Amino acid sequence: MIQVCSQCGTRWNVRDRQRAWCPRCNGSLLGPSGSTGQAQWGPQQPQAQPGQRRSGPLVSSGYRWVAVRPGAPPPPRRRRRELGPTPRYLTIPRWGLIERFDAPTEQEVLREGPSTTAVRRTLVATMAVLGAAAFVHLVRYVLLIVNRTVLLNPWVAGAATWGGIAVSVIAMFMVVASALLLTNWLIARRSAAFTHLGHPEPRSAWALRAGCLVPVVNLAWAPVYVIELAQTEARLNFLRRPIAVWWGVWVVGTAVSIFSIATSFTTDSQGIADNTVVTLVAYLLALAALLLAWQVFLGFERQPVERPSKRWVMVADNSAGNEPNEPTEPASAVEPEGRNPAA
Repeated sequence: MIQVCSQCGTRWNVRDRQRAWCPRCNGSLLGPSGSTGQAQWGPQQPQAQPGQRRSGPLVSSGYRWVAVRPGAPPPPRRRRRELGPTPRYLTIPRWGLIERFDAPTEQEVLREGPSTTAVRRTLVATMAVLGAAAFVHLVRYVLLIVNRTVLLNPWVAGAATWGGIAVSVIAMFMVVASALLLTNWLIARRSAAFTHLGHPEPRSAWALRAGCLVPVVNLAWAPVYVIELAQTEARLNFLRRPIAVWWGVWVVGTAVSIFSIATSFTTDSQGIADNTVVTLVAYLLALAALLLAWQVFLGFERQPVERPSKRWVMVADNSAGNEPNEPTEPASAVEPEGRNPAA
């Protein structure tokens, strides 16, 4: 009897003994194809009843139908590559957390001149010296009143006299330094403002320095230059009052200072006392003028040149083409009359 291996297809002559496994590939052997062994070893097949028709063709025992695709066999499937173990990190990886920022469209205007910190420190130091000078002259005036009835110690009188002179000299130098720094700041600020708008500076640098540093002349021209700068930066509405107050106090302080210098050559005791009081008031007015100039300076420096002060606000378009909405009639009541409203 012949048995066919279902795996390798080898035909084996098993003689008169049915086997189950293929000696070559250890695959399962199909049933024997002979009729003698089939009748002895296999199960009895039912006899076909008369009048019964078979649905398909006869298939020998030990064979089966296998449906295959016509043509060449399909290519073998590729084995999926092993991905390996899951990666672990002791710290958060930074290779995917890089932020890139585009360069700003508007570049900042390069400004020359003194820095804001230098101007602030110089102004604060000058105000401190002016306050100290005013205090020294106040002490000197008190000593002059005491000297009318009591003879002062020569050391105390000399310290009051020379101390007032030393403080006055230091205050004069500090005021000149503050004027120079403020003039350089004004020139640099005007240049940056006009450059940002794309217009040339209408005034030359020497004209600006002469109008800000020449005594008495600067009373008329320095505030004008500041007002032009405020108009260029569209900040005159916010700085008009501080500039006007600073201008007025500066003019009064300059007049009092000139009067104190003119009366400083007197020799009588009453004239010296009066000059001390006038000098004290002049120092206080200079301190007030410098403090107001500090406020004007901060009014410009609170906002850079590149950032305009004008703000655009969205408003409704009430043009002639848009007709106003007609009033609608009140909606009728939801609940019928005579009944309570629903819960």
